[in-house]
Amino acid sequence: MSFENEWTQHKNVAMEHRSSSTRLNQVPADAGGGGGGEQPDLATTPARKKAAANTIENHIQPDVKAAADAGDEGTSGAVAEFKGWDTATGLKKAHEHWDGQVKRLMARLDSEKAALRGASTLFSNNDIVTGYSFAPAQSKVSGL
Repeated sequence: MSFENEWTQHKNVAMEHRSSSTRLNQVPADAGGGGGGEQPDLATTPARKKAAANTIENHIQPDVKAAADAGDEGTSGAVAEFKGWDTATGLKKAHEHWDGQVKRLMARLDSEKAALRGASTLFSNNDIVTGYSFAPAQSKVSGL
């Protein structure tokens, strides 16, 4: 069967199943609205965010730096041994590229660490502002 024939066949089948109503692929587990049942609507754990940021700062970043530094000595020695050869030039360029990659990774880790620490503050402040927005309603209810 040619592509055109198969494509026409698929289009015809799709047209037969076409309707003006919406068809759901899945029915919610409960009669309530969205959320999917078992998953919480929104949960944030400041302690876990802090722990993740601390892991980045105290383990991942030092390990990345140590791994990057370990390669520096060996590469420098190899460049010196191959001085005057194209191999030395290639090693030097590769090492410069490696150092650039390490710097970008460290910057990304700094960014992730700051985002984790900032997210806790953002969620807490958002909760406070939302709570204050209910204050007028609470005072009306308590005044009844």
